[in-house]
Amino acid sequence: MFSPHFLVVSLGNPAPYLDTLHSAGHIVLDALQQQLRDAQPPFASERRGKKSCQTSNGPKYTLVKSPTLMNVCGPWLAKTWKETLADQNLTPEELGLVLVHDDLEEDLGVVKIRKWDRSHRGHNGVKSVNASLRGADYKGARWARISVGIGRPGERDRSTVSDYVLRRTTQRERSVLAEQGCTGVLERLLELEAQWEQDVKQKQRLEEGQPRL
Repeated sequence: MFSPHFLVVSLGNPAPYLDTLHSAGHIVLDALQQQLRDAQPPFASERRGKKSCQTSNGPKYTLVKSPTLMNVCGPWLAKTWKETLADQNLTPEELGLVLVHDDLEEDLGVVKIRKWDRSHRGHNGVKSVNASLRGADYKGARWARISVGIGRPGERDRSTVSDYVLRRTTQRERSVLAEQGCTGVLERLLELEAQWEQDVKQKQRLEEGQPRL
């Protein structure tokens, strides 16, 4: 029976930069937990990766908000991934890992699936994760990124972009992220699950078609 489980981790920054566009992933995960609240319990403090973080443990999704600064989140995520495999006695093929992060290159609320090894496009959080978790080290691992658009300022110099992503979100921005962003992330998660199931069935058909030794 196909019964997948996903470790869904949002990237962002802790206070005082929690309520900013750079923490769009956290905003979306809060909304996702509320949308799935019949099966997804409220967030609670829990130690993962040797740090206290907000976690919601459901039957299909383990939602975790990264507790570290964005630029250095990779080592923590690697520890959390390995601990989750050990705690649940799963192989890399049996636990999907999905990274949810903000995206300056997409309009506010636009959600897309990104391949794990696709360009980080200057995102320091994704860059840190890529340096700490390499697909080549985990054969068969099911990893993906889901990007959530936050728009982009007119100027592209580093200072302007930094000020943009680290300013407080407006009420409208939070509303779009919590509604449109949440819906988009859930749809993308279901797409990943459908692809996973298709891959499993294909593998089973190939194994059943092999001659017995």
